[in-house]
Amino acid sequence: MSEPARPPVPAAGPADGRPVLLVLRALGLGDLLAAVPALRALRRAYPGHELVLAAPAELAGAVRAVGCVDRLLPAGAPGRQVPDRLPPGAGRPELAVNLHGRGAASHRLLETLRPRRLWAFRHPTVPEVPGPAWLEDEHERVRWCRLLRWYGVTADPDDVRIEAPPARGAPSGAVVVHPGAQAASRRWPADRFAAVVRAVRRAGVPVLVTAGPGEAPLARSVAERGGLAPSAVLGADRRLTFEELCAVVGAARCLVVGDTGLAHLASALGARSVVLFGPVSPELWGPPRDGPQVALWHPNGDGGAGRPGDPHADVPDPRLLRITVDEVLEAVLAPAAGGARP
Repeated sequence: MSEPARPPVPAAGPADGRPVLLVLRALGLGDLLAAVPALRALRRAYPGHELVLAAPAELAGAVRAVGCVDRLLPAGAPGRQVPDRLPPGAGRPELAVNLHGRGAASHRLLETLRPRRLWAFRHPTVPEVPGPAWLEDEHERVRWCRLLRWYGVTADPDDVRIEAPPARGAPSGAVVVHPGAQAASRRWPADRFAAVVRAVRRAGVPVLVTAGPGEAPLARSVAERGGLAPSAVLGADRRLTFEELCAVVGAARCLVVGDTGLAHLASALGARSVVLFGPVSPELWGPPRDGPQVALWHPNGDGGAGRPGDPHADVPDPRLLRITVDEVLEAVLAPAAGGARP
């Protein structure tokens, strides 16, 4: 698959004369897609502003697909930290919106730009910024829409769909398995992914395995143990472009994935997926209930709160380990997904 020639989202540079609406969301792909409803609501509320998004430069393809951002201001930090500073190019925003987090660090970062208005959640150490209270167990999409509603902007948390960018050569009808995740607590065991691969192949359905950055050894191991040729692993030799990811997920019969960015991409594309949850409930990060996605989660009474486990731990979460190969196969090989099903 070759990357199509498409105009990039302009990087940091002089503003075009319109008042600037700067949004801070310097996180990953899943975080960006979870913020799509809020970004679109801001676009509708401020059609005459230049909407500038402070986010990692590698998300440029995804930002293009979201379709409501005028300019990408490259910004990021290791992990889920707040950037130390923002690059030149934002100017003085007429409105700055903190969609990054609730802490004082992200508030203070935006204050360095001297925006005329700053929208954010309330924080005791930043009393000059009014806003609603942060609720711990709240779905990520709902959270940011509630923030905007507090300031008088209507937002629909289910407005997640994006238009897939054009791409050629995507294999159609395969089950796509993505075994990687940022933390071990959200990675289902590789031997179980391999067992799913073998069973799906025995059912006569082709299988592909995808790898994100740094995940090539894991993806190759799953493919080998599942009886796949090395060519069935996508993203191991080079990072897939966003356009290629969209093509693979959009053409798949079903995506099997943990609680990671690719799961949010399936929701955004309206693609079938089976999403495996462990330390964090699908009630907080899961797909819309009316989509063709199945969310598997087994708290089993040992902590039904939204975050009963540590999403950044270095061992698989017990709730994730309760998900069996058989129930994943049942969801994957069903004629049609029956909506999100915790």
